[in-house]
Amino acid sequence: MRKTVTQNIPRVLHDMQPTVADNTAVPAGVVWRLAEAGRQLDANVLNLPPCTVIEAHAEPDLDVLMVVVAGSATMNTDDGARPLLPGAVVWLPHGSTRGFTTGVDGLAYLTVHGRRPGMQIRGADGARLT
Repeated sequence: MRKTVTQNIPRVLHDMQPTVADNTAVPAGVVWRLAEAGRQLDANVLNLPPCTVIEAHAEPDLDVLMVVVAGSATMNTDDGARPLLPGAVVWLPHGSTRGFTTGVDGLAYLTVHGRRPGMQIRGADGARLT
């Protein structure tokens, strides 16, 4: 008999051990994405190649929690450069500006934030249009 999984039962969704062990052996891009129905969170595991530059940008609506699982990066903020190493837990407040440059082994990280609302139309100033 096959057991039905319901959304209200805690369960393991992804094993990050291969990424933690050697992120250079894992393909670049999104390694895993939370896609469970009825969730209140969005989460991703991303793996970036060495020396990747993510230009300075801001998330206007959501705070983001980032956990470095492998590799390294430099995070550039309005307050200066910050090294990111495995185990770093980083809070990226909504509206804050940040950019990243990955290290020689690339960077693998988990992000978690509130689930994004549906598609929205914004004006040139970034304000939501109703």
